[in-house]
Amino acid sequence: MIISTKEAFNWLEKGDVIFVDCRFSLQDPTTGRKAYEEEHIPGSVYFDLEEDLSGEVGATGGRHPLPDLNEFTIKLGERGITKNTTIIVYDENLAFASRFFWMMKLIGHKNIYLLDGGWKAWLEEDMPLSSKAQSKEVINYGAVQIDESMIAKQEEVKSKKENEQVKLLDSRNFERYAGHKEPIDRKAGHIPNALNYDWTHVKKDDGTLKSEEELKHHFSDLKDASDIIVYCGSGVTAAPNVISLWLAGFRNVKLYVGSFSDWITNDSNEVATIQKN
Repeated sequence: MIISTKEAFNWLEKGDVIFVDCRFSLQDPTTGRKAYEEEHIPGSVYFDLEEDLSGEVGATGGRHPLPDLNEFTIKLGERGITKNTTIIVYDENLAFASRFFWMMKLIGHKNIYLLDGGWKAWLEEDMPLSSKAQSKEVINYGAVQIDESMIAKQEEVKSKKENEQVKLLDSRNFERYAGHKEPIDRKAGHIPNALNYDWTHVKKDDGTLKSEEELKHHFSDLKDASDIIVYCGSGVTAAPNVISLWLAGFRNVKLYVGSFSDWITNDSNEVATIQKN
């Protein structure tokens, strides 16, 4: 699931791979595409969080609902990607590349890797760069079967949040989890009984992922859970936690795609907070 810069460079030299650039900024949604156009890993194609990896925002479903997955596979084909393509995906902070990675696993794609350390690691290793616009032969990705077991919806979260065997993980930072600060959503706090597992804690200081043993230790309190449901604000930064749980050996993991921004669309849903000391 994870590939080093050196291994990725070997794939690049062989040529039998497509790199996917998912750089993005929630503060300025144009930043990622501009950065890609200026410089990227040679041969990379670009996927935008809001244009390609999210659907239209509605009254429910959260701020970044899944797109129509048939339309998503058309976009894959437009970028030269088939079911058999080896993909290496990267960004600047792991979050957006992880959303793409998770979506590809959702549709059953097998040969996909996250570039460990992402764009920063590639630059630090002085690897080749390009500003050349990519033109890929448009092909048909093919029909897909969605793995519904990877998705949790609001009703499932409501029915399971009181179950002690089910662990609900909030991937946001503690201030947002506790309700002390909420810069995006109209309510502050977390889903009752959720545990706070800040998604950034799966990374080392250099931006690479922690080792399998470190991740097992990080998630050790969850080892007896029958199910793990992971959420964040809108189903993006929860994805690194989902992938890290997989790396730690957990298989009973679901992503609540709508996340907290979907939860609060129903005013009858309770929101928990933690008082400041």
